[in-house]
Amino acid sequence: MPPSTIGAVSEPESPAGPRWRPRRPPSSDHPQDQFISSPFARLARVHAFSVAGDALIALALANSLFFSIDPTAARWRIALYLLFTMAPFAVVSPLIGPAIDRARAGRKWMIMGSAALRVVICIFMVGDLDSLLLFPEAFAILVLGKGYQVAKSAIVPTTVRTDAELVEANSKLSLISGLAGVVAVIPGLVLLKLGGSEWVIGLAAMVFTVAAMASSRLPNTAVAPEPRTEAEREELHGTGIQLSSGAMGLLRGVVGFLAFLLAFELRRNDDPTWHFGFIVAASAAGGLLGAALSPKIRRTTGEEDMLIGALTATVVASLMAAWVGGLWGMAFVALSIGITAGAAKLAFDSIVQRDAPDANRGRMFARFETRFQIYWVLGAFLPVLLPIPASLGMLLVAIAAGFALA
Repeated sequence: MPPSTIGAVSEPESPAGPRWRPRRPPSSDHPQDQFISSPFARLARVHAFSVAGDALIALALANSLFFSIDPTAARWRIALYLLFTMAPFAVVSPLIGPAIDRARAGRKWMIMGSAALRVVICIFMVGDLDSLLLFPEAFAILVLGKGYQVAKSAIVPTTVRTDAELVEANSKLSLISGLAGVVAVIPGLVLLKLGGSEWVIGLAAMVFTVAAMASSRLPNTAVAPEPRTEAEREELHGTGIQLSSGAMGLLRGVVGFLAFLLAFELRRNDDPTWHFGFIVAASAAGGLLGAALSPKIRRTTGEEDMLIGALTATVVASLMAAWVGGLWGMAFVALSIGITAGAAKLAFDSIVQRDAPDANRGRMFARFETRFQIYWVLGAFLPVLLPIPASLGMLLVAIAAGFALA
């Protein structure tokens, strides 16, 4: 098979165009070898280290200048850098993305570069914790992390054999995200107590270094060697996919909204840093539960019902959190949104696979993930620009989810 076709296999052409199917990874006579060297196992290891590093950075920033100066004075800087965060996705997705997808190992190099650059930035951040340079460095980390998520979504379909395995793979990666976040926060809190944010960022640099080294073993696969067909365009503009992507985008925006809403609320109340770590751990645990429960739920109901249930649960959880208030209310909503966003993502993936059989999976998921990352940034803008109390913010989340539900 020539290099330009590695990563996707075309069946005989139908009137609608060639149908894409995931690449079949190399087989092994020994199950243990398959576990150790399979393409998905390699990606799973990279994903675990990348998520753990991001969790450590979030924890370190909570005890630094980033959230230690006057929140009102910090807002305009954060808003500006959030705007810069969104710009790369708006440019890369339509202009550079297709070329990267067709290049051999294009997305692999994006993942390696993202991890390596985060190591370099972490080294600079250690010396800039009391400097305004921390702001562009922190948001460079954020941009690279979001870029990794896009590249990871594109690579996943090339590591499995069938659509059924693709659903399972996405579920496992969500499960790994929750586990890695929880595991990373524990030593992070210990280092924060012993040596401060510098030690936590140092640990994050080491974790990103391991992620960069592990990513070198990802398969050299072209994600989308062929341009989009007319059938793919029509399927991706179907009503079901458009409505489900809108619901998923809203939930991703809610995640970004809550991240900055709760961070500013904790800073405004002068809460100890471990409160922030507690909420980060609750959010990671929510993702863990969502990934564990979603496959079981999917076996008993349809994908559309899963999305409706996720939006309904978001409304209820937000109202309950607004009523409870305080640290426990914030931790509860972080846990709940982690669960609902994880369930909704699995339902969305399944809807796309069902309603767009002729679409290239790698290119398609990279495109949607780019859109969802922009929604995350837009959701984060609101609490950054406006000093919203946490209780009011949770009511806004309930209203937005209720609108999407209706």
